[in-house]
Amino acid sequence: MILQAKNQLTLQEFFNLTPGEGDITYELVDGQTIPKMSPQKFHSKLTRALLNLIEELCDSQGEVCPELAVSLSRRGRDWVPVPDIVYISSDRLPSDWEEEGVCSVPPDLVIEIISPGQTFGAMAAKAKDYLDAKVLRVWVVDSKARSITVFFPDAAPQTYMGDELLQDSLFPGLEFTVEQVFQKAKIPLK
Repeated sequence: MILQAKNQLTLQEFFNLTPGEGDITYELVDGQTIPKMSPQKFHSKLTRALLNLIEELCDSQGEVCPELAVSLSRRGRDWVPVPDIVYISSDRLPSDWEEEGVCSVPPDLVIEIISPGQTFGAMAAKAKDYLDAKVLRVWVVDSKARSITVFFPDAAPQTYMGDELLQDSLFPGLEFTVEQVFQKAKIPLK
């Protein structure tokens, strides 16, 4: 379902919209409001596991938030995605950012978890849009493949699976395996 499909919404008009029925979260894409898919069990469990992992690593170095709307630019147009998890370092956080407001700066890290009905290809394209909008790193988590693909602004993406050690220069000291994340989320092997 797309709200107001005939008219292109401005950023301000999008921000002035009242929440939809059932508190549906919407993203602004190409002037249209697009409902964000409601997370299901595995998605929610992975979100929690990754959120805890990033919070432990980045304690007091910035903000880690699930489903925080971010005001960015995509192909020259206003874009307000709602990533599954964002990390914004203290260096990037604006001093006047309101706790209840939309994030107005590109995050250091965006994590997107592929939901049923979404494809890796669509998420890879979204990752490119994030990088083009000055996000420093994008992780795409695929629960079916039990993988995390890390997208960089200046290098080819890297996919991690199983016991491969994921390290990222953006987060000194970060070391974990994808399997550790899935175990922490209590998602069994199929």
